Amino acid sequence: MASFDIVAVGEPLFELNQPPGEKIFRPGFGGDTSNCAIAAARQGARVAYVTAIGADQFGDSFMELWRAEGVDTSAVKKSQTAHTGLYFITHGPSGHVFSYMRAGSAASRITPDDVPADLVRNARVLHASGISQAISSSAADAVFSAMRQARAAGVLVSYDTNLRLRLWPLDRARAVIHAAAELADILRPGLDDAIHLTGLADPDLIVDYYLRLGPKIVALTLGDAGAVVATKERRERLAPVPVKLVDATGAGDVFDGAFLAEYLRTGDPFAAGRYANVAAALSTEGYGAVAPMPHRAAVEWAMRRLAT
Repeated sequence: MASFDIVAVGEPLFELNQPPGEKIFRPGFGGDTSNCAIAAARQGARVAYVTAIGADQFGDSFMELWRAEGVDTSAVKKSQTAHTGLYFITHGPSGHVFSYMRAGSAASRITPDDVPADLVRNARVLHASGISQAISSSAADAVFSAMRQARAAGVLVSYDTNLRLRLWPLDRARAVIHAAAELADILRPGLDDAIHLTGLADPDLIVDYYLRLGPKIVALTLGDAGAVVATKERRERLAPVPVKLVDATGAGDVFDGAFLAEYLRTGDPFAAGRYANVAAALSTEGYGAVAPMPHRAAVEWAMRRLAT
């Protein structure tokens, strides 16, 4: 039996979120792959995280969080010379605005040698993202190394494009992200990312484009318009879930974690997509990335309510 259902690789970021109308910043946790790991663990998956943190209070807080959430930290390295990344969220007329203090973070210094081969090869799914690769060249190489090790061992590879143009220019991002997409079994682009990366705007054309690159499953999220889940043989459009929107921070990451947990449980990408669509919607009903992430019981209750 695999040691873990999901092994995620990437960068955690300590979050400071200023709600509208307030002057204080509320502490929280972020980082797309960390969010995914926690979301999956809350759905009952066995999850481990591969990253590096600083020997600082923010890194210590993450270690406490992951342990409380049941995310294995045996592959988390602690740096004595580099800091844990931070980000700030403010809320304006056009939505939430991010400001980052991540240059030189401990996670950005990981290399292929920091990827534990046995952990990756004994997982059911390896998950990484465009951000995991954008933070540095060595981190990009580490992700590619992990992906190739996973594929060689028959481990499924999941990849979220998660484009951040503040971190790298579009041409470089497109080259790296699409090279990674070719190694992925499950690909989760967001619509805005995909428009930049492919030059296409129609969701079906985007899905076709990414299926041609090689993934067996493409789950294209459409923001407040729902999602499309597709294989080469079938595709399904998922309607948006009605919720009281408060803060969409991390909703795509919750989709990732919930999708992977449910796919591993059922083997059905369309059931996993419907489940993840509801989980992601529920996660927008509170502030911050981690605090409002639903547990399985809440998602299943919401799905029953929607079915009536």
